[in-house]
Amino acid sequence: MKTLTTTPLAAGLAGTALTAFAPMVWGTTYVVTTELLPPGHPLFAGLMRALPAGLIALAITRTLPRGTWLLKAAALGVLNIGMFFPLLFVAAERLPGGVAATLGAAQPLLVAILAVAVLRQSPSAWRFAWGIVGIVGVGLVVIGPAAGFDLIGVLAGLGGAGTMALGVTLTKRWGRPADVGPTAFASWQLTAGGLFLVPVTFLFEGAPPAIDLNAALGYLWLGLIGGLLAYVLWFRGITSLPVTSVAVLGLLSPMVAAVLGAALLGQSLGPIQLAGFALALASIVAGQITPKSKQEGVVR
Repeated sequence: MKTLTTTPLAAGLAGTALTAFAPMVWGTTYVVTTELLPPGHPLFAGLMRALPAGLIALAITRTLPRGTWLLKAAALGVLNIGMFFPLLFVAAERLPGGVAATLGAAQPLLVAILAVAVLRQSPSAWRFAWGIVGIVGVGLVVIGPAAGFDLIGVLAGLGGAGTMALGVTLTKRWGRPADVGPTAFASWQLTAGGLFLVPVTFLFEGAPPAIDLNAALGYLWLGLIGGLLAYVLWFRGITSLPVTSVAVLGLLSPMVAAVLGAALLGQSLGPIQLAGFALALASIVAGQITPKSKQEGVVR
């Protein structure tokens, strides 16, 4: 009886597809934030997205970081969760979704730069060029003629892209302990990021807002699906796939946000937006290809 085996190509495609699920779910953040959550509480939204999901995952896995991983998990949790979440929600509240999404689309380009500085990979014109194409594509998809620019929102959007880019790069550099699965690894970071947000949230926002049924559903979606499930798949992908290939998958997030805006909020998608979709998709596909002359280097 023959045993079915998975080819490296099929395994790579499956891993990429699972990892891509995370930014696709994150694409729902804008519509959930604006339509379901109480306004004016971006830090509380980040806290509710991180800490409950992290504690649930810790209770399931019963695995705590040890040794040097106490500091590493804390650092990654602050970068990937604790700082990124509030910056994301501030940008979503203060900017049109298109502007916030385009600023976030700079992340793959930042990761390509950090891969040279932190991972000691050779500079890749391929990665830089397609990173710029991805930003242009997302900009065409989501920025309309009425786009506004709020300085605090712009700084928050760029800061969020930068913190997550550094977090993704360090996650790739450090990997994860051999005996720790992706769920436990995600739980460390969600919990660390959530704990970081507790004092910050109550210092800057005070008492939590009133939570009605819509808000409760929004927080549940962001915490369990957009937080726990998405980050388990995301961190799994970072440790098993080239970091620049994972980062460019983040472009799926604003594309999903644009589709949801058209489907649920009556926003239109014209020829310019469709051209932007084509450019962004091309960037995502190109990001999964490593030219033979520029193979991804290993950390030295």
